[in-house]
Amino acid sequence: MIEKILEQYIPERFVSDARYRRGHIRVINPLPGTRVLGLHIPDMRKAAAELTSSADRAAELIRQFEATPERSLYYEEYMVWGMMLNRMKMPLEERLDRLRAFVPHIDNWAVCDHVCAGAKWTRPGDRPTWAFILEHLASHMEFEVRYGLILYMSRMMEEGSLPEIFRLMEGLDLEHIHSDYTQGKADRDSPDLCPGTAAGRPPYYVRMAMAWLMATALAKYPDTVRTLLSRTRLPEDVLRLYVRKARESFRTRDVSPF
Repeated sequence: MIEKILEQYIPERFVSDARYRRGHIRVINPLPGTRVLGLHIPDMRKAAAELTSSADRAAELIRQFEATPERSLYYEEYMVWGMMLNRMKMPLEERLDRLRAFVPHIDNWAVCDHVCAGAKWTRPGDRPTWAFILEHLASHMEFEVRYGLILYMSRMMEEGSLPEIFRLMEGLDLEHIHSDYTQGKADRDSPDLCPGTAAGRPPYYVRMAMAWLMATALAKYPDTVRTLLSRTRLPEDVLRLYVRKARESFRTRDVSPF
């Protein structure tokens, strides 16, 4: 759809350097069959800014995006679509409806997390946005649930809502959340994971989102987090991921996780 606009931003190195190209794709870890142009995030932001400079043009393009079949666009087109929805001026309910059409197309951690991080239209404590998050936490699809968790973590986290978000995470039926990724193992000819695999038990990207959310909360509200974890029913593997995330962050590496 917009690949001609995006092509101007393709790094020459992505085209000419096979090792660099493999590394770029490895970080994204797209599902098999996903087409990747190789753009960097700042250039995708530039493209989103260009495409939203005209409100009428942007609205028409969003309608075209919404009409596309799942997994028919480039990875970067999904990213720009989400970035455009964050940038466009529109009433909150319209924005949430547009996002409801977009989120089911997310099948990758990078699109999910960058779009959530850029959601500057959010306001902590806003009831419609909180309800929107709850919708996604009730989903049975991996990246819809992750979207709800990461949007809360990135833009909506407050100390007063932590007990509720912990309760909701404890209620997630992880065994029945669908993931298109399987638990991976390295290709025998390289240290990379095989395509379509993740480093842990499915739904890995939900489990890791839960861990990241808790580690982020630990940095902001350590006493509250430790109190909530003292009586938690979260799975042991999620708690291990949480400890790992806390140890990896300079903000919490010296903070007791429990």
